[in-house]
Amino acid sequence: MTIIVKNKQSLFFDDFNFKCCIGKKGLTRNKIEGDKKTPKGFYSLGNLYYRGDKVKKPKTLLKCIRIKKNMGWCNDINNKFYNKEIKLKKKVKYEKLFRNDYKYDYLIPIKYNWRKPKKNKGSAIFIHLTKNYNPTAGCVALSMKDFLILVKLIKRNTKIKII
Repeated sequence: MTIIVKNKQSLFFDDFNFKCCIGKKGLTRNKIEGDKKTPKGFYSLGNLYYRGDKVKKPKTLLKCIRIKKNMGWCNDINNKFYNKEIKLKKKVKYEKLFRNDYKYDYLIPIKYNWRKPKKNKGSAIFIHLTKNYNPTAGCVALSMKDFLILVKLIKRNTKIKII
């Protein structure tokens, strides 16, 4: 089955319709790093990351990875690890995964610009948490309750279609 993000506020899976939010500047087929847009397309999902110091490991068929203080996601377009999980280094630009807020207490990478990442085409596109449904920097965000329902339903081969 496929997760479908149909517009800036609706995510569908199976018989479920979840409220969500997307990038501040909407959807695009031509994503550029930092443009605050969510990339349209059909993508696989990565592993589920979670903050074990703040939340429980969820019930899911996805592989779960506990977020550590030194974990980040490279958004440095000149780095060979662009759009990959990294250990934090001072000379590399990154998105910190161990955040002070709640947004990355749970997250699933959307495999956009993934296998052979193209420079400046966008990185760190996740399904993560929101409390207020304010627009994201390009990710798809759900409430904690809806996120936990979704991860119980999806499998490792579940895809996401953003249209």
